[in-house]
Amino acid sequence: MGSLGAIMKHPDDLYPLLKLKMAAKKAEKQIPSEPHWRFCYTMLHKVSRSFALVIQQLGTELRNAVCIFYLVLRALDTVEDDTSIDTDVKVPILIAFHNRIYDRDWHFSCGTNNYKVLMDQFHHVSTAFLELGKGYQEAIEDITKRMGAGMAKFICKEVETIDDYDEYCHYVAGLVGLGLSKLFHASGSEDLAPDDLSNSMGLFLQKANIIRDYLEDINEIPKSRMFWPRQIWSKYVNKLEELKYPENSIKAVQCLNDMVTNALMHAEDSLKYMSALRDLAIFRFCAIPQIMAIGTIALCYNNIEVFRGVVKMRRGLTAKVIDRTKTMADVYGAFFDFACILESKVDKNDPNATKTLSRLQSIQKTCRESGLLSKRQTTILIFILIITFSILFAYLSANRQNI
Repeated sequence: MGSLGAIMKHPDDLYPLLKLKMAAKKAEKQIPSEPHWRFCYTMLHKVSRSFALVIQQLGTELRNAVCIFYLVLRALDTVEDDTSIDTDVKVPILIAFHNRIYDRDWHFSCGTNNYKVLMDQFHHVSTAFLELGKGYQEAIEDITKRMGAGMAKFICKEVETIDDYDEYCHYVAGLVGLGLSKLFHASGSEDLAPDDLSNSMGLFLQKANIIRDYLEDINEIPKSRMFWPRQIWSKYVNKLEELKYPENSIKAVQCLNDMVTNALMHAEDSLKYMSALRDLAIFRFCAIPQIMAIGTIALCYNNIEVFRGVVKMRRGLTAKVIDRTKTMADVYGAFFDFACILESKVDKNDPNATKTLSRLQSIQKTCRESGLLSKRQTTILIFILIITFSILFAYLSANRQNI
């Protein structure tokens, strides 16, 4: 649960946090008894607690498929992320990973902490995978194959252009969107969504994470991970790591705002994708991360703290998103309000101000034209108001520290 200090500052977080804690306990009690499934769901709780909670509302068959899909891709990502693995070892593993999921005996020791456990005992994941329906297996294999090949490509290639950036994000996240759409369709709950919309769902999440995680990635040992495209950062500094130096604060924030403006281009596609969903559980599963993404983007925009430490929404706000996102009206309302927050933070002297404002106004227009803004729950309005004050407070605090 959230820290006592955070709850004292935001007492309205307490009820959603308690509900989240009870949901977590309930989810833990629902972990299957079979050893391989127990390992998979226990590991899911350890590597992504919030994701583990969100998928609990899915039907058993689809929930199992999504759980295994997530763990397979998390394992693939663990191989890619481990900078201690030599390239000549890593690349063949990435390319052949889609075959390994059929091998009950395969494992590969890499990663750290819970991710090392996942890799050391990957045979449990393979065993569970082989119990899924054929439609689910084919979807997971296809996406794993394409993602592994894409990751291998970018092991040997830097992210130079914006096209490279979009291609990399497609391989590591857009394909997740395509895969989930295939799983939803295989379950019989949804029509198969267009690939471009599924891709944008993944890219919006991935770009929010890449923006937020700049400092963690650039400080990675033994080798920095650099995902910001040279085409953007080279307009502001000579080397990507120079953005973290205090003397480059103004240029760093301008570069950050450029990155945020790029990410915003996917917001309307995400709204279009979610508006077509029919199943409530699938809708909430998709909508909660998307609201967290635009909330994170709003928190990061124009915020020098991205280059100084960890910038993320507090756990209490996450609990509120999970608790109070129930309808498309809630989603339109959240996107509209976050777009308004972002708009209020735009400095007219920022090099990308015109483009940023244009994209924000387009998001606001889409939300208004939905006709659903007036139908969102009062609790959502209160929740957004609280987030607004939190973001503005963080923004003003960061600015004061730079005066």
